[in-house]
Amino acid sequence: MRNLDACRKIYSRVRSSEQNPSWELLGALQYALRFTLAAAKVSRDPADLWNMQYFWMGDSHSPEDFDWLVDYLEYIDSDNQEAVFDILLLLVVIKVRCSAAKQNQFFKCLIACMGSDMPVHLRHAALRLAHSAREEIVSIGAIDNAELRDMILTEFSPAILTAISPQPGATLSKDGPDRFVRDDHDLCYLELLFALARNSNWHPHLFADHHIDRCISIVAKANFAEYAFYLAGIFLRIAPEQSSVTSLNLITEHQWWDMMRSAWLYARFQTDDIHCFEFLPVLVEGTKRYMHVAAQKYVGWKFHLRSFIENVDYVVNALEGQDSQQGEDNIVAVKELRTAASDMLEELVSSQGVVSP
Repeated sequence: MRNLDACRKIYSRVRSSEQNPSWELLGALQYALRFTLAAAKVSRDPADLWNMQYFWMGDSHSPEDFDWLVDYLEYIDSDNQEAVFDILLLLVVIKVRCSAAKQNQFFKCLIACMGSDMPVHLRHAALRLAHSAREEIVSIGAIDNAELRDMILTEFSPAILTAISPQPGATLSKDGPDRFVRDDHDLCYLELLFALARNSNWHPHLFADHHIDRCISIVAKANFAEYAFYLAGIFLRIAPEQSSVTSLNLITEHQWWDMMRSAWLYARFQTDDIHCFEFLPVLVEGTKRYMHVAAQKYVGWKFHLRSFIENVDYVVNALEGQDSQQGEDNIVAVKELRTAASDMLEELVSSQGVVSP
C-alpha cells in the first residue's frame, strides 16, 4: 500500500503544477503505477484479465482514499493507452469503489473506455472493472442523483456490448480478441448480465440493447459449459415479465431443457455465492417447467436425466453443509426436484420394460 500512497503523492504534485505539468512527473507516476502492479504480482497481459483472481493485500482504506485514481483516469489523455490500462487494472485489483462524490466521473470514464473507438485491451479492462463493480451497478436505486441513475441506465448497457463487440453485425475472425463465442470474456459478460437481471430496472435495457439477442445466439451454439447457469439466471428472471417478447420464442423447449440440466452441473460450485444461492428456487421452478422434454425419449435422454439427477444430488449435499434457514428452504425445494426427476426416470424406464440400475 505504501507504493500506492507514493503514487497518490506524485499525482498531487502533477495537479499542483497543472499550469505547466511536468512530463517528468507524469512519467514518474506511470512508472510508479506499473511498479505497484508488479510488486502486487499483477500481470499486465490483457489475456490474463479473465483468468486471474486478484487479491489486494493492502490495509483497509475508505473509498475516498482512491478518489484520486478516478481523477487521474479523467485527467489523463486517452491517447496514453498504457497509463489508462494501468489505472483500470489497478481499480480492478483494489476492489474499492470510489466515493459517492466521484461516482459520476467513475461511470463516465468507465463507459468511455468501453466505447467502440477504444482499442481492445482498454475495452476489455473496462469490462473487467464493470464486472468487479457489478454489485454497485445493480444497486442503482441507492444512487441519490437521478441524473446519474438515468445516465447509467441509458449509456452503461450499450457500452457493455461495445466492450465485447465494437461493431455489431460485423464478421469476426475465429481467433480474434472479439470473436464470438469466446469462453473467457463471455463468461465475465454473462456474470455481469446475471447480476443486472436481479434488478428489474435493467430488464428493458437488456432487451433494447440486444444483450438478450446475444444470449439467445449463445444458446443456439448449444455449447453451454458454465454459461448455462448464468444464461438460465438471465432468462428465467426476465421471462415472466417479457412473455410477449418474440425473441424469447426462438429458444426451443429442447434448448431450454439442455440449458436447465446443464445449469445444475455448475450449480453445485455456486452455492457459496449468496446471489447464486438465492437464485436456486427460481432455477428449480424453471427446470420443472422443461423437464417433460426428457419424456420425449430423444437420443441420449436416459443418460441426460440420470446425470441431471446426480448433479441435483450434488447441490443437495452442498446445501446440507450450510447453516441457514434459507438453506433449509432451498434444500426442500431442490430435494422435491430430485424426487420428481427420479420418479420420471423410473416411470420412463419402466415403460420401456427395462429395469433401472
